[in-house]
Amino acid sequence: MSASTSQLSVTAYTFTQLLSSTRRGARLARLLAAEQLRAWPVPPSVTERAEQIVAELAANAALHGRVNGRDFRLTVALDATAGVLRIAVTDARGERIPSPPAECGTPLDTESGRGLLLVIALADRWGVEPYPPGGKTVWAECVCEILGPDPHSGRS
Repeated sequence: MSASTSQLSVTAYTFTQLLSSTRRGARLARLLAAEQLRAWPVPPSVTERAEQIVAELAANAALHGRVNGRDFRLTVALDATAGVLRIAVTDARGERIPSPPAECGTPLDTESGRGLLLVIALADRWGVEPYPPGGKTVWAECVCEILGPDPHSGRS
């Protein structure tokens, strides 16, 4: 009897990091996500969109989801088989559910309050999920074509 083994290729990538609920933590979230995405087989156009989405969701977590002494969590996951990049930011303020600016009456000419509008424009899907016992996760997904290995980039 002969047995054959199949080789499974890596089709899922995940990056998770706890960050302080501060402006500095939000900036670090964007920088870390950008660095990680450049190491994955994600097209540059999707990486640019994802960087902006991370920046907006992390800034919202630091500003609106902050609870003293509690961090926020950034998770970036790529399902290469499905061609979906998911960005999720979890904070400690589950009672503060975000709504798009048009639904909450935010004038479009104000200096702030349009971050979620940018997320909606850049992502293919987005949503909010409760994170028990008292937090929430705001997520956004981008559909993307996975890049093949590039022998010149050092990525495989």
